Amino acid sequence: MTKHASGVEIATPALGGYDPVAYFEVGRPVQGNGFHTANYQGATYLFANKDHKAKFEANPEMYAPQYGGYCAYGVAVGKKFFSDPHRWKIVGGKLYLNLDENIQEKWNQDVPGYIAKADSNWTEIEHKNPADL
Repeated sequence: MTKHASGVEIATPALGGYDPVAYFEVGRPVQGNGFHTANYQGATYLFANKDHKAKFEANPEMYAPQYGGYCAYGVAVGKKFFSDPHRWKIVGGKLYLNLDENIQEKWNQDVPGYIAKADSNWTEIEHKNPADL
């Protein structure tokens, strides 16, 4: 949930509304819809169908993007950059996202190294405001 300037909480779908299970099952981003939703770690996920929702609810740790959906390269350098749902990669059974095509190209140069750095940094920055980093 995000607070609007008026103080009203607004639900912002995780992954820009894309279905996290589709990355694994379909092999590409698929837009979810408001008929199939689930909440996990404070985020609302949308799904393309009830089967994807059921799979997610049975094992959200498997399908949810790493680092709360923030750019994996950004987390590796100690930042929280928003990510593009079309810039993704599954590594070791986990979904990673990147900011844009240029950042993804850089990230692809040393995926294991950046994941190790991001895993280490995430414990320090997970609960920090992106603007404070």
